[in-house]
Amino acid sequence: MEKKIGFLSFGHWRDAAGSQTRSAADSLLQTIELAEAAEELGVDGAYVRVHHFERQLAAPFPLLAAIGARTRRIEIGTGVIDMRYENPLYMAEEAAAADLIGGGRLQLGVSRGSPETALDGAANFGYVPAEGSTVADLAREKTTIFLDAISGKAMARTDPARTGISGGLAVQPQSPGLRERIWWGAGTRQTATWAAGLGLNLQSSTLLSEDTGVPFDQLQAEQIQLYRDAWKEAGHDREPRVSVSRSVLPITEDIDRLYFGNQENEDQVGLLEGVRSRFGRTYAGEPDRIAEELANDAAVRAADSILFTVPNQLGVAYNARILETIVKHIAPAIGWAPKFRNPVSLR
Repeated sequence: MEKKIGFLSFGHWRDAAGSQTRSAADSLLQTIELAEAAEELGVDGAYVRVHHFERQLAAPFPLLAAIGARTRRIEIGTGVIDMRYENPLYMAEEAAAADLIGGGRLQLGVSRGSPETALDGAANFGYVPAEGSTVADLAREKTTIFLDAISGKAMARTDPARTGISGGLAVQPQSPGLRERIWWGAGTRQTATWAAGLGLNLQSSTLLSEDTGVPFDQLQAEQIQLYRDAWKEAGHDREPRVSVSRSVLPITEDIDRLYFGNQENEDQVGLLEGVRSRFGRTYAGEPDRIAEELANDAAVRAADSILFTVPNQLGVAYNARILETIVKHIAPAIGWAPKFRNPVSLR
């Protein structure tokens, strides 16, 4: 299986000591710069996480379009957009525009969203589930509308008094192929199989809101297998893509040891919103040891795309050095190979 690698940035910003991202402008502009640096290194994807009511990246499409305009080949994506907050038709227009600007490189991850600090955050945007339904139902309903919209289905009717005809109207613009580049961020085995039935690629979450007592990578690998089985049963005519995310912090210099030397390298298990959940471990240490551990990670072996989360508040240069270490010393151990002959930053 050909592997792809990318980085995933949460885009944190704080006006605090040690932070290289003191403002929202810093976070946005540095994300673009890191995408450019990652492309030069030969990394396959630049992904951002979307959070509302937080000092993090919140409005993805201007950022995705800017990255698309400043790069040439790197995939541009999200992991994930919380569909509870979205107007699906407006989102369809924005997604198509960003994809066209980037030349068809958008890889859009969507989901029900993760636990957040805001109380009923989507309700403040004007979106409330219908009586008898849940916020998860709301997110899935909006997702199906969004998928219809980017597929060119009629979402409005013409006005016969103005046009003299009666017919359907699709949202514009349309971007060919975008429908096949939509991913669902699944936090359970059940939602993964739902995504397969709908023909969505899978982003397996680093937080699984279920726990069977097995290590995180094994639970995630089981989710991926159930997803692939459901995809095959649905009879789709293409192969799906599957991604997992890993927090990887290679230690090669004293400053790395100062930042990450005390990281706990174990899964975290606990109650989240009343549900026993399992969160994946952090991989911190010498690059060779991390490479060996990831090579033995069951979910990493099962996925075709691996997203490495970055500590974005440490700045572009620092994170580019992390990515270079991953490219040179870690990614080859999990089956990744450079797609381009001369990534300019490799030495």
